[in-house]
Amino acid sequence: MKKSTQSIITDDTGDSFQSCGFRRSVRRQVTGRYLLFLPAGYATQAKNYPAIFFLHGAGERGSNLDDVKRHGLPKVVATQPNFPFIVVAPQCPARRWWSLEMLDTLYEEVSANYRLDQQRIYLTGLSMGGFATWSWAIERPNRFAAIVPVCGGSNPLLAERVAHLPVWIFHGARDDIVPVKASQEMARALRRCGARPKLTIYPEAGHDSWTETYQNPALYRWLLKHHKTQ
Repeated sequence: MKKSTQSIITDDTGDSFQSCGFRRSVRRQVTGRYLLFLPAGYATQAKNYPAIFFLHGAGERGSNLDDVKRHGLPKVVATQPNFPFIVVAPQCPARRWWSLEMLDTLYEEVSANYRLDQQRIYLTGLSMGGFATWSWAIERPNRFAAIVPVCGGSNPLLAERVAHLPVWIFHGARDDIVPVKASQEMARALRRCGARPKLTIYPEAGHDSWTETYQNPALYRWLLKHHKTQ
């Protein structure tokens, strides 16, 4: 990591503390790997396509991209060559959590090199990726047209930042890994902000609330109804 010179600003407050600040420019090299699906006709049709960013769970971390295909959206898309979205599915390194810096860099890389419809970019993820879906959307609330967190959760106090977004939340009532109340609390927090999130709870499902979710064609029809608001 290359660092620039540091600038220190101090101000005497009149007691035993000093009021201080700093400014420092930081350059980092960010790397990552991801799966990319391009719709049929992408190479021959000069148009922009809706895109879904998918964030996997903790079990798919590592360096083998095939692991990302084990669950969720990549598993479904692998059997549907006519899937109408660009799909971007990064892999989180082993023993790490999703990094906002890596995700932002990936977004910029893909946006610069592929024809994403910037008004129809969607975000979803499951379990660890469900938590990251909330976190990334909260930090970048004007980037996505809609989000779909699956068996995740976040801080309800931050829900206001995504209250303008269409949100469809999924969870299993019998989830013993991420309690269903994590999704219920976020849904309630959004409603207190005046939002109208969709909340689907599978009464018999445990932690695997993603298989039924991503196999449901209604989910993709719902996504395509939404465009990013300015």
